[in-house]
Amino acid sequence: MRKASSRSTKRRPPGRPSTLQSRPPRARTASAGQALPSPGEGKRGEDGHLAYLLRQAQAAARLSLERALASTGLTHPQFVVLTMLKAYPGLSGADCARMALLTPQTVNVIIGNLERDGAIRRAPHPVHGRMLQWTLTARGLALLAKARRHQGRNGAGCGGSGNRAGSWPAF
Repeated sequence: MRKASSRSTKRRPPGRPSTLQSRPPRARTASAGQALPSPGEGKRGEDGHLAYLLRQAQAAARLSLERALASTGLTHPQFVVLTMLKAYPGLSGADCARMALLTPQTVNVIIGNLERDGAIRRAPHPVHGRMLQWTLTARGLALLAKARRHQGRNGAGCGGSGNRAGSWPAF
């Protein structure tokens, strides 16, 4: 039997707000009392370090893509796996994980869900019998096409059409 934590038995003093209740937003200030720069300003802008700026751009692009994909029922990792399987039909799960920059465990779950939904199909490798190769079905191609239309319409990702550098959306 689990021992009750001391947190659950403590009572909050009267008049103190619950953590679930909304609190007024804190002013964004640095520890020295200086206001934090908004995205695109100071070190968060042209004066910033390249790695941080790339991470900031990646986070904005992913958020934009996730919002665009919401109506399609696909997650960002599922979209990446479908994209890789369209570009490189016959990938194994491990190869797909390497291409998609995901863990093999994550890709294994994604592949199981996509196969269950009829978006991809498996076939044994012609030489290595234990290795499975994955390809898109007609349903998978239609799902990917729908996701790409939503991506392009919402300006998600880098460029929306073709994903070429130089056509970055304004963040």
